[in-house]
Amino acid sequence: MSSYLRFLKENAPWLAAGALLSFLSSFGQTFFISVFSEEIRAAFGLSHGGWGLTYTVGTMTSAALVLWLGGLADVYRVRVMGTVVLTGLALTLLAMSVNGSALLLPALILGLRFFGQGMSSHLSFVAMARWFVATRGKALAVATGGFALAEAIMPLGVVALKRVMDWRMILVLGAVVCLAAIPLLWALLRRERTPQGDAETSASVGMGGRHWTRMEVLRSPLFLALIPALTAFPAFSTAFWFHQMHFAELKGWVHLNFVATFPIGTACFLGSTVAYGWAIDRWGTAPLLPLYLLPLAGAFLIHAISPTIPFEILGIMLMGVAGGGQATLPAACWAEFFGTRHIGSIKALVAAIMVLGSALGPGIAGVLIDAGIDLPAQYLFYAALFLGCSAMIAPVVRRAKAALPAAA
Repeated sequence: MSSYLRFLKENAPWLAAGALLSFLSSFGQTFFISVFSEEIRAAFGLSHGGWGLTYTVGTMTSAALVLWLGGLADVYRVRVMGTVVLTGLALTLLAMSVNGSALLLPALILGLRFFGQGMSSHLSFVAMARWFVATRGKALAVATGGFALAEAIMPLGVVALKRVMDWRMILVLGAVVCLAAIPLLWALLRRERTPQGDAETSASVGMGGRHWTRMEVLRSPLFLALIPALTAFPAFSTAFWFHQMHFAELKGWVHLNFVATFPIGTACFLGSTVAYGWAIDRWGTAPLLPLYLLPLAGAFLIHAISPTIPFEILGIMLMGVAGGGQATLPAACWAEFFGTRHIGSIKALVAAIMVLGSALGPGIAGVLIDAGIDLPAQYLFYAALFLGCSAMIAPVVRRAKAALPAAA
């Protein structure tokens, strides 16, 4: 415990900057946007499928932009990129608050997803993966704490605010928060990275004792084996959060009572993130990658059959446990197996795949709902899919681990 506290104290400004960017990504995350689903559908006359497809179009375009522009994190300092990203996020929130045209809705969803879910979280995780090596797991866990905090307070807080404030004014409030965070980010990153980070960056090589380029990563068996998991996790966890109001209606639950269980999942998410961070620093990512999807499979099984909110809490808890692995393992994996020199462009590729997954999930689920295949039946299929992804990863990651330098 004393060494962990010393780590936090010695690296506080950089860790706080990562957590801040992670927290602010929430304004483009599904758990924030989905709380306004009913108001948006009513304002623009959209069905579940129409709203899901609108979300899919905006998010898929965001994935392409992250792939194209995410490599800028290898060129520009985090405080500079962060300023641009947070300004873009604030302007999009303001535009969303005054928009009255359904035609502009996909473009505004694109802005929220690109600047929020895409680039803000991308900058946070790239910075942690590059600045830290021996303590990379801890750094990623701390940075992810910002996201966990947002996930704990945003849905419940926004649902409560909607009772006393118009939903469009809540978006304006979000824009103010983003703009106010920019000076804080510059204050935290007056020195962009730690002395340890400067020394460690050049030493952190991947398989074969070298730094891999993005094109080389694309041909790697490890990367190819992880693509189904990287796509399915955000796709169907996003679908769950996106259609949460419809899910509560199907179960006959009051939405506010259902949302009130989310902080329990967030607490599990935080505990899982810390545990995964410790485990990554101790054993590396290889033994953990085949296992982190298993709680998610269990979660969707419970979602499918849960008769009451108390029973459903177990599913929310398992989603939190799985989320801790998703938040830390992939980012650490790329640096561990492929080196850190091109980590920005590699992470941009991964972020684009994950954003693409988060785009497909709500749209697929919405179309299936409109076709008469409701959420509990879909969730049984999702559970089986995650088990298959986990089985696919195990043999490939063992071979990849054998190619790591002995010092790793």
